Amino acid sequence: MVLTRDFKETVKERAARDPAFAKAMLDEAATAFLNGEPHVARLILRDLVNASVGFEELATETNRPSKSLHRMLSEKGNPSMDNLAAIFGAVRKRLGVAFEAHAVEAA
Repeated sequence: MVLTRDFKETVKERAARDPAFAKAMLDEAATAFLNGEPHVARLILRDLVNASVGFEELATETNRPSKSLHRMLSEKGNPSMDNLAAIFGAVRKRLGVAFEAHAVEAA
């Protein structure tokens, strides 16, 4: 008998119990967004929100409806910059992370 686990559930559990992994996910989401991959950034953020803040608490912290936040971070979501900044800010605050941007010249 083969034992399988849902990948999303595995990621959620790991991010919830391993702060370094959760911070790496946040870093990856920010990097994906800044590198022109907002689709990837949204999906990583969705998993990270589920593992850390939760959508109900995120709604309270961002003053936005939970259902709207779910849509924003969905496969076809299209959050405004203000909403994305609020989401990143709430998750960043929860994880105790400060962002610092550095420009790197492309090869």
